Amino acid sequence: MENPAIAIVTPNTLAGIGLADIIRRMMPGADTCLFSCFTELAACEDADTFFHYFVSASEVIAGAPYFLQRQHKTIVLVHGDESGHLPQGFHTLNVRQSENDLVRSIVGMEHRSHSAHGTEPDVVRRARRPSAAGEGARRLTPREREVLEGVVCGLINKEIAARMGVSLATVITHRKNLTEKLGTRSVAAMTIYAVAHGIVRGEEIG
Repeated sequence: MENPAIAIVTPNTLAGIGLADIIRRMMPGADTCLFSCFTELAACEDADTFFHYFVSASEVIAGAPYFLQRQHKTIVLVHGDESGHLPQGFHTLNVRQSENDLVRSIVGMEHRSHSAHGTEPDVVRRARRPSAAGEGARRLTPREREVLEGVVCGLINKEIAARMGVSLATVITHRKNLTEKLGTRSVAAMTIYAVAHGIVRGEEIG
């Protein structure tokens, strides 16, 4: 079966590239396609096969009849609180937030959608499955997984230490090992890793 395809429709090229990168990290098996406007999307012969549409508010208005028919799989990209002029019923994603908060919003939205409509579709589950490449180097110890869970859930080192019943120095050591194994200090990247590997559930960070 083919990979799920995700359409990103926005005239802001940099924002589109950034969102596509986040989606690829969250769903390594998904295909992302960037469109600068609704007209460009409508001209695509596979336009109706996308699993989700991430669309800027202006382009939703430009293609209102099209997106109203696909409202259940359209996520409108808004800047702060600008959803008042949109038709009711659309999911919105505020892109004027940090990368970590953006990832948390997408994870939370995904969890709420699956809770409302039943289990996660098989095609999405396969797309979210992390690549096996490099997994040996990235294998975490139980303590590192606990630290990762705390970081992703927004706890500071002192709070993680109290929850685990260990010293602050121990948490700092585990966190250093964790960032070396994952190759990142980014909480957003850690969140994606933790969700993809079942270390945290959507409801814990949504």
